[in-house]
Amino acid sequence: MSLPPTLSDAACLILSEPLPQKKVSLTYAYAQAWRDGDISLVGDTLPPDRPARPTKPKLCRPSDMPKRSPGTGLRRTALVHAIAHIELNAIDLAWDIVARFTALDFPTTFYDDWVQIAADEAKHFAMLDHRLHELDAAYGDFLAHDGLWQAAQSTHHDILERLSLVPMILEARGLDTTPASVKRLTQNNDTATANIMSIIGAEEVNHVAAGVKWFEYVCENRDLEPIATFKSLAAKNFKGRLKPPFNYSARDLANMNRAYYEE
Repeated sequence: MSLPPTLSDAACLILSEPLPQKKVSLTYAYAQAWRDGDISLVGDTLPPDRPARPTKPKLCRPSDMPKRSPGTGLRRTALVHAIAHIELNAIDLAWDIVARFTALDFPTTFYDDWVQIAADEAKHFAMLDHRLHELDAAYGDFLAHDGLWQAAQSTHHDILERLSLVPMILEARGLDTTPASVKRLTQNNDTATANIMSIIGAEEVNHVAAGVKWFEYVCENRDLEPIATFKSLAAKNFKGRLKPPFNYSARDLANMNRAYYEE
């Protein structure tokens, strides 16, 4: 397989790929090429406004989505599908950050972090996609919403807004909710899905940590106080409030100061 000339070119090829399994395989290949130095230039190719998507699932408004539940039967399969959809969006969100903000001249470690995050999200989707097949289902069998990409579009103009909303609010909320989901799945004797969710929850800590690290890096460069800046951006971009219960141990591991999210 021939490699794209730059990392931003690689990101744009993945964002333009509609088939989830192909998106996953390209992510694995290009992430490894970046780690090995076979792709060494960041480049400046701009990403598309929206990633390519398969014909299914049908996308609807978040408010029209049925309630997810880790119960039994069809509801459990719908939960796995919903998390798989989140992870597919997360692959694209990571590659979008790689390509969209190259003009800011970040150090190489910025790209190292987000390429690794993209690879993690690809692994998460692949595990959930495999689990759907074990449950006699497939990605696309249920409705899905476009909320995550709406978050990306609303923050495409500023890296601080993107980092505050996606890793520091939305992904951090996943740290809060995952332990309860794992517990309920285990109680319902679905240890296979519970194990997948446990892996995802553990690896998402590093994703939130990357968000915090680079948010504080940009704040320092712009001479901004991080916590006050975060709270201002959260009030602007997050429709709701940051509410408990918080997974303090996971958030602490992600180096997220509790002043970011406590009243």
